[in-house]
Amino acid sequence: MNNAIILAAAGLLGAVGGVASVMVPSASPSSSVARSATSATFSLCHTGGGVNCVVDGDTIWLNATKIRVADIDAPETHPPRCTVEANLGTRATQRLQELVNAGPFVVQRAPDGRDEDRYGRKLRVLVRDGQSLGAVLVNEGLARTWTGRREPWC
Repeated sequence: MNNAIILAAAGLLGAVGGVASVMVPSASPSSSVARSATSATFSLCHTGGGVNCVVDGDTIWLNATKIRVADIDAPETHPPRCTVEANLGTRATQRLQELVNAGPFVVQRAPDGRDEDRYGRKLRVLVRDGQSLGAVLVNEGLARTWTGRREPWC
């Protein structure tokens, strides 16, 4: 679980946002003892920098680090290219916010080993109970599995 961040939810969290504890494992690879814990609320932040918020269906800010959900491609919302993309993008954004506020999840490096995209976002997979949160969005029709390039939604 190197470089992983574990989010443990405090109580039942609502769709609008909730409070979670962010725990960073200690520097020792063999140790799973948390070094620090911080309260966080994941809100919506659509543009600009953020601390703990959801930008769109495949991007979040976590502890002031911008993270691109590496295993999916969600519809664009900044700006959408058509009404279908706008509507689906809004739904994907809201659903991702629900998912990150719903309980514990782990942030893992992208499976292909890349650390950042060309925009400087950290490429990570969000996992809860062995399942990718991105895969949840794909299964619900709100995103596509990432194939290495963006495809049009219009």
